[in-house]
Amino acid sequence: MDEDHDRMYVGSKDYILSLDLNDINKEPLIIHWPVAPQRRTECVLSGKDINGECGNFIRLIEPWNRTHLYVCGTGAYNPICTYVDRGQRSQAFLHHQAPRGGGRTSRAADMDASPEPYIPKEYIFRLEPGKVDSGKGKCPYDPKLNSVSALINGQLYAGLYVDFMGTDSAIFRTLGKHTAMRTDQYNSRWLHDPTFVHAQLIPDSAEKNDDKLYFFFREKASEMGQTPMAQSRIGRICLNDDGGHCCLVNKWSTFLKARLICSVTGADGIETHFDELRYVYIQKTQDTKNPVIYGVFSVSGSVFKGSAVCVYSMADVRMVFNGPFAHKEGPNYQWVAYTGKIPYPRPGTCPAGTFTPNMKSTKDYPDEVINFMRNHPTMYNAVYPVHKRPLVVRTNVDYEFTTITVDQVAAADGNYEVLFLGTDRGTVQKVIVLPRDDLQTEELVLEEVEVFRVPTPITTMKISPKRQQLYVGSAMGVTHLALHRCDVYGEVCADCCLARDPYCAWDGKSCSRYSASQKRRSRRQDVKYGNPIRQCRGYNSNANKNTLETVQYGVEGSTAFLECQARSPHVSIKWHFQKENSDRRKEIRSDGRIVRTEQGLLLRSLQMSDGGVYQCTSTEKNFKHTLVKLQLVVLSGRTVNSIQVESSGPGMVPVQSNGWNPSADQYKDLLTILSQPEMGLINQYCQDYWHLSDDPDSFNKNHKELTDLKEQKKPRSRRHHEPHNNSTET
Repeated sequence: MDEDHDRMYVGSKDYILSLDLNDINKEPLIIHWPVAPQRRTECVLSGKDINGECGNFIRLIEPWNRTHLYVCGTGAYNPICTYVDRGQRSQAFLHHQAPRGGGRTSRAADMDASPEPYIPKEYIFRLEPGKVDSGKGKCPYDPKLNSVSALINGQLYAGLYVDFMGTDSAIFRTLGKHTAMRTDQYNSRWLHDPTFVHAQLIPDSAEKNDDKLYFFFREKASEMGQTPMAQSRIGRICLNDDGGHCCLVNKWSTFLKARLICSVTGADGIETHFDELRYVYIQKTQDTKNPVIYGVFSVSGSVFKGSAVCVYSMADVRMVFNGPFAHKEGPNYQWVAYTGKIPYPRPGTCPAGTFTPNMKSTKDYPDEVINFMRNHPTMYNAVYPVHKRPLVVRTNVDYEFTTITVDQVAAADGNYEVLFLGTDRGTVQKVIVLPRDDLQTEELVLEEVEVFRVPTPITTMKISPKRQQLYVGSAMGVTHLALHRCDVYGEVCADCCLARDPYCAWDGKSCSRYSASQKRRSRRQDVKYGNPIRQCRGYNSNANKNTLETVQYGVEGSTAFLECQARSPHVSIKWHFQKENSDRRKEIRSDGRIVRTEQGLLLRSLQMSDGGVYQCTSTEKNFKHTLVKLQLVVLSGRTVNSIQVESSGPGMVPVQSNGWNPSADQYKDLLTILSQPEMGLINQYCQDYWHLSDDPDSFNKNHKELTDLKEQKKPRSRRHHEPHNNSTET
């Protein structure tokens, strides 16, 4: 995502897309980059096209400079890379020369260039002719295998499988002025069948030579039969690593890795591990050396299904990498902390840095340092999350978290991290975690939005602070939704306060986007406690102005459904009943004849005594709010029959008050029908049919509306979160 140019770049099979961030549904700029027919034929003959893998799957898109991208694809099991011109037509004369620079350094240099006179933008998006080169060590052969990359100072660092068969995993460095580098080949102590998740440059100090690139991955356990079978890892290398002089030639001589722990400790002291790292998000802070690391983990095996979010600090990470090395005397020995003499400079230290100013290259390191590195790449201690526990946990649910991104939001009572969590069923949960006085935390799900028409796992998410939008990607496509939708929290102060959304505050008239510049006298927001009684003093008199008051009719012996939907997932709903000419109210509880659902109250086999006033009340944070006040009028079967006979003549069949005794499954079907949003239109149609039949024009108009609605509903069927689906999709 390039906010400077208002573009988003998306790779797919044989295509590269450039989307307009202001409107991703606008016609995109498209590059078609397929493989040659001969290469595709060779791939098919090798038996690799079982599921259409013999195409050019775009797996790497990195900014080279302000006008070019560096792009790599699988090339039908023969990786290829090239440059993409993404400039503007007014500057086309600058692009005839070969692309220069690459990564962060040259990008910053280009930004310092003198500005051109303003000319209306006309974007260029095309492949640079004659610039295709090999993608080996940059892009995987197999499109199903994960890979990660980072383009820094014109050098490409990548974690991937570098062979046709997908057995040789490596962390590679290519391009640039330095020697091509990789991890030790087929050495399971270094990498053991890894799945790469993320790569991120994190500086160690003000000295640039200390900069390290961190890799996040999961791999098989080192020993057979070890529990758990998979382990999550954080590894690192020095950017200026040149390998050893005699040993580890053209191989990393500063590679180290440590285990990432994300677990829950039970009452019996036994840890339950979420051991498979799925996604990593790095939250930048004012101190560039100490970002916050968010990891999404899942459970390996089939004992139970669950996922968790753990948060790590760089201080804890560095403490582990500065601690003891893991050591093993032989195949039948246990891993222990190395207690022998550690050579100088300490293995993993970068050359020409703070601690080694006189050693300009890793080739100057003594052989004992290089040999120690080769045999001791793993740290003995593991990295534990902040507070030694996950931030968010989900177990025994029918979904798992797949992605995460975080937005820091300033509210009236402090700064909050809002977590956007993607799931494998195509939804995004908006979550905040609040601290409590007992050193525990309180997790609050603000909303869950269904972002794709067809449930599909979400694979990536990006936040645009400039546009206040969340961009979501999956195998189905790309879509976006707003970070905040304050208007859905109602039109009264209490509802806005109870939402506890850091983005939103009551401004005296409505629930709107919080702004620190608002007058304090009218601004109302309480994220931490959500106390409307204290915050909305003076506004609570209007708390029930949105109460729905209505009259509903039912026939004795039939069924009635009283609708009442909660405005928040955290409220408790109660129904009360008050008979006519009575001051007493009693709470309604489910029994054999009355069924309480999330959508309302179902009354089976109506009796004359059911007539009266029904109130639906929500309670949250000791604040009560009447949502619905409904008067139910029950008509006797005899009265309805007599009316129908009088209006329709003697041929009309009388209504039987107890002619239908449905089963439990039929009631479930009825509830499903009643919960559909088009029920209001269907009800209106019926009313017109019964009462407006003498006006053909009005009847035909409503009949056409119902027919149009049925046509709209044919292509797809939606069950969950229909009111919340405000995203647009490409």
